[in-house]
Amino acid sequence: MTNDEILQAVRRVEGLEEMTVNERLYVSGLMNEFDKSKKHDKVKAAYILELLKVDKPSIYKILN
Repeated sequence: MTNDEILQAVRRVEGLEEMTVNERLYVSGLMNEFDKSKKHDKVKAAYILELLKVDKPSIYKILN
């Protein structure tokens, strides 16, 4: 999945702030992409979380 496709998936979701991280990943359809990226491309995994409006300290905890 390209960064542009990821961005488009996130833009289709409303109300991100009211959701948990898992809900954000599920609703955006990025759960599998994130899981793959978390194992093989942490920069991409961080990009996904940033687009989903996850705060930096939480991103660090999730990825480390």
